[in-house]
Amino acid sequence: MSAAAHRWCVVMDGDLQHPPEMVGVLLETGRTLGADVVVASRRIAGGSSDGLADARRRIVSSGAIALTRAIFPRRLRDCTDPMTGFFALDREAIDVDALRPEGFKILLEMLARQDLAVVEEPFVFGERLAGESKATLDQGVRFLRHVARLRFGRMSRFALIGAAGTVVNLAIMALLIAVGVPYLVGAVVAALVTIVGNFVAQELLVFRDLRDEGRPLRRRFAASFLFNAAEAALRLPVLWALVDVAGVASVPAQAVTLAVAFVARFVFHARVVYRPRRTRPSSPLVRAAVPPAATRAAINRRSRAVPRSRVL
Repeated sequence: MSAAAHRWCVVMDGDLQHPPEMVGVLLETGRTLGADVVVASRRIAGGSSDGLADARRRIVSSGAIALTRAIFPRRLRDCTDPMTGFFALDREAIDVDALRPEGFKILLEMLARQDLAVVEEPFVFGERLAGESKATLDQGVRFLRHVARLRFGRMSRFALIGAAGTVVNLAIMALLIAVGVPYLVGAVVAALVTIVGNFVAQELLVFRDLRDEGRPLRRRFAASFLFNAAEAALRLPVLWALVDVAGVASVPAQAVTLAVAFVARFVFHARVVYRPRRTRPSSPLVRAAVPPAATRAAINRRSRAVPRSRVL
């Protein structure tokens, strides 16, 4: 990017899973709408990730997208596909010297470090015709390390509150068991108390900057309470199996179930309860400037019909 001679740059793979015919669409959209970054997304209407090799790859991709959008809810509010390797950028809007990417997820690095205007265009991720994917276990470890380095804030605060809630949960449960309450009843009471307490702490310490971005307070509380109650209900059979079948002590067994549910709770709260409103422009002028869906679909169909012998 530093060595480029022109204002706009395009990042893409050269294996034809990213259709080169889309390059002109990305550049035209960026110039017309004044965007900083135009993302070719597989996750909006008209896009598709069918070219991913198998169900495992699709699950990993979807999980990585959900995790990153949960960790960076504001910076990625207008980007449905931060894991894509196909996008155009205005070099004048990017502080290239500030970038410290690890691995090949360059888009996440840019969007997480800077507040950029993002517009998306749908594209169909094509079938791999030759070569092997670079998405290895080693790259997955590098990706997680990169995400942790970019954002060791919101999730860590959520974890601290969750840890404090776990201590309170276990203390309440242990106290109730000590006075003769059955352990499953104690687990239910402890869960209800800590669900409410954790919500208050999250409002004040974790998602304070997002409280005015989306749902009103009563809907945030209802969504958080219902999810946590459902998650606690699902944990009860697991708790029973650990205690009555596997012979694990009830309080340590409860601690195990709470730890396993942590990531699911964080993703749900960041992506649903406190999800920021999108800021994509929606005026008639903007809608008219974006290439029609039929044109984009034709581009993607042509890209998937490229002969095997073609080389970029």
